[in-house]
Amino acid sequence: MPFLKTSAAPSTELHYVDLGSGQPVVLIHGWPLSHRMWESQITALTDAGYRCIAYDRRGFGDSGKPAGGFDYETFTSDLNDLMTHLDLRDAVLVGFSMGGGEVARYIGRYGTGRVAKAALLASITPFLLKTPDNPAGIDRSVSDGMMESAKKDRIAFLEQFLPNFYNYEPGMGMSEDLLPFSKWVAWATSPLATVQCIVAFGTTDFRADLGKFTMPTLVAHGDADRIVPFEISSRLAHERIKGSRLEVIKGAPHGFAATHAQQLNELLLDFLGS
Repeated sequence: MPFLKTSAAPSTELHYVDLGSGQPVVLIHGWPLSHRMWESQITALTDAGYRCIAYDRRGFGDSGKPAGGFDYETFTSDLNDLMTHLDLRDAVLVGFSMGGGEVARYIGRYGTGRVAKAALLASITPFLLKTPDNPAGIDRSVSDGMMESAKKDRIAFLEQFLPNFYNYEPGMGMSEDLLPFSKWVAWATSPLATVQCIVAFGTTDFRADLGKFTMPTLVAHGDADRIVPFEISSRLAHERIKGSRLEVIKGAPHGFAATHAQQLNELLLDFLGS
């Protein structure tokens, strides 16, 4: 498996997959999963003639489990290491949920020199936390409660969290194996990363970063998302990114990369080809 050594402290190893050829598309996963959440998208993109790169964020999947660095300054330094290590040009950055934060902060810090397009899928951008200048946001007590539950019993927390990730109900037609598969992927995340990333995605302000988006951008969200409410995330991100394309997927939950995979794949390929 390919790895690269990160430059930001504490240094660790990032695992990535690099498949296909053509224009590079970098897939950045959500919390608490790994690059494995992109299985359907990797297949569709490579079959369509794109080079697909997907990596595990530090602390997740097969990447190293360091004792820190679970903040967006470090995450985007890691992403920049990947971009320069592979010398990616004319790339498309696709971020799901907390991965949308990496896309936004990368553009904010490193610019668009290597980036042709971006996609924010069920993203936590522009800013989830309720503050005086963001009154519609989520109260800090919500993320604090998540942190305490994950600290107390991470496995039990995931048992409760993941059904809402997919809006899972018995007999709804979804594969019965999706939840145990997702639990297996999430269990591989370090306990420290599981907790500290809640702070990162719940409190980081990306509003200024979105103002630096100058490339074509797709913003997509499910209208049945129970995890990241559309009205305080993608709707506002779309408003902040001039000329962005907004797609609201009817009936889709937060984890629509799995539940609405064909619809998402068609949407991505249409956006990439436009």
